[in-house]
Amino acid sequence: MHQILDPILLRSLVAVVDTGSFTRAAESTHLTQSTISQQIRKLEAQLGCDLLIRKKRYTTVTTEGERIVTYARRILAMMEDAITQTAASAEQRPIRLGVPEDFATHELMPTLTRFARAFPDVRLEVKSGLCSEMWSQFQNNDLDLALVKHRLGRAQGMASWPEPLCWIDGKNSHNLQQTTVPLVGLPSTGLYRSEMAHTFDMLGKKWRMAYITTSLSGVGCAVEAGLGVSLLPKRLVTPQHHILGIDDGLPDVPPLELLLHVAPEQSNQTKFLAQYLTEACNAIFDRV
Repeated sequence: MHQILDPILLRSLVAVVDTGSFTRAAESTHLTQSTISQQIRKLEAQLGCDLLIRKKRYTTVTTEGERIVTYARRILAMMEDAITQTAASAEQRPIRLGVPEDFATHELMPTLTRFARAFPDVRLEVKSGLCSEMWSQFQNNDLDLALVKHRLGRAQGMASWPEPLCWIDGKNSHNLQQTTVPLVGLPSTGLYRSEMAHTFDMLGKKWRMAYITTSLSGVGCAVEAGLGVSLLPKRLVTPQHHILGIDDGLPDVPPLELLLHVAPEQSNQTKFLAQYLTEACNAIFDRV
């Protein structure tokens, strides 16, 4: 049966050899002299040989002891290195940020660049997608921070901003006049898609999904091309869109709410990122 060397015993042996006495070894390891003596005897019993020569005023090491001390130093150094590397790895755990697809492009890039320059050693992982996906991942602790759009009053976050919405058609299109109105939107799990369906059902208008995409920028381009009517954040409206409203028979839609969610007990770097995101969103919505 293989013997397993206890690092505690090895540390006591190295302390005795380095200090030259059991008394000083006990002081350096914050143990009692009797405990040091017991540990050395236990190690000698395990190995079946004497490791130290005990004299009145000092202690010397045997030939076998010198060999074991050499291995002990390596073992203890490797253990210390393993602990240090593990701690460093834990500190370098990436900060995971989730954002809506329409914020993953130029909207937040200056902010992410600012953060990367301020904290060059931090790994930042950014995920984007539908808000329902980001919210689910945040609730499952798969994200440290998340910008998520909710219906007003449905959730709480560290910071919030209203996201005004508006109906749009292509600049030279008249899709509302069709018997069955073509709509452009996100998949069925998206907030905009459900709001459009609810509105047209409430108005008693026939509708069909003419174009479906997971990208809000794709929605905007499809509307510009005349493929259908859609509901978009007001800040994404382009000169190639025609804004629809009450005069066109479409009701105003309450704004959504963009919330910044931050998981509890985060690092200082994560808190700085939350501050940067808050400042960026303040600037974005000040322009709306």
